Amino acid sequence: MKKYFITLVSALLFFLISGAQDDFAKLQAEFEKMVRDPGNIYGKNSAAGKYYEIRGFKMYAEVYGQGEPVLFIHGNGASINSFTKQIPFFAKNYKVIIADSRAHGKSTDNGDSLTYEMMADDYAALLDAMKIDSVNIVGWSDGGINAILMAIRHPEKVKKMAITGANLRPDNTAVFQEVWDVVTPMYNELKAKTGKNAIEKNGYKLLQLLVENPHIPLTDVQKITCPALVIGGDHDVIKEEHTMEIFKNIPNAYLWILPNSGHATPIVYMDEFNTKVEAFFKQPFRRFDAVKRFF
Repeated sequence: MKKYFITLVSALLFFLISGAQDDFAKLQAEFEKMVRDPGNIYGKNSAAGKYYEIRGFKMYAEVYGQGEPVLFIHGNGASINSFTKQIPFFAKNYKVIIADSRAHGKSTDNGDSLTYEMMADDYAALLDAMKIDSVNIVGWSDGGINAILMAIRHPEKVKKMAITGANLRPDNTAVFQEVWDVVTPMYNELKAKTGKNAIEKNGYKLLQLLVENPHIPLTDVQKITCPALVIGGDHDVIKEEHTMEIFKNIPNAYLWILPNSGHATPIVYMDEFNTKVEAFFKQPFRRFDAVKRFF
């Protein structure tokens, strides 16, 4: 059953590129091999890692590099090593903070419920425990949702955020129906199963989070004060018009839609993703008046 759950999560994360042409299938295979490589230290580096007792559970986090802090937040069913392609790049000039979210990786949680609001508050508490007042954030998928909620619920802690593949609603105005057609049967199958073991209970909790959440009102998004770089693939699991909707409702935001990309923008566009996000963090946010729109 553990193998079943891992397969299920992989299907969610890489759904759109799993049936792609050979070069993308190769890229996916290389990435999956890399994150499973016993030599990959990220997520199991005792020299960089530590558990933090926060909000009723132990949250595992690793820290790399020095400088201005950047918090990376992974997606549903993933863990620290999903940012294997980002950590060494940003650690050259930043203090990289990366954790296993509640009920993910080493941050085990035996509770029955899980919400994005809960997870956003976890990350705010983690920063308090680290004595870090504010950070830039990179959030992928559910990590992007968590970043949005941190900017809403804990605005003083978010300097800037770069989010990719995030959504505000769990419906087909935000996510393609064909994606729901893949995910929903998995959810219903696990929901109907009686006598779930520990792995299945956690898997159900993660799928419930994905299928039934989030519910973030546009009125809350419009209150976000930090600059944001809103990213999506032009063939993401998230509809491009929904990514545009998020961009349009954050008062100070840039939009970056990547061509020929699904949900895995930090992998498919690794080098450009890293350099573009770093430039966004380094440069002052540019506001456009009528004259500036011409250049």
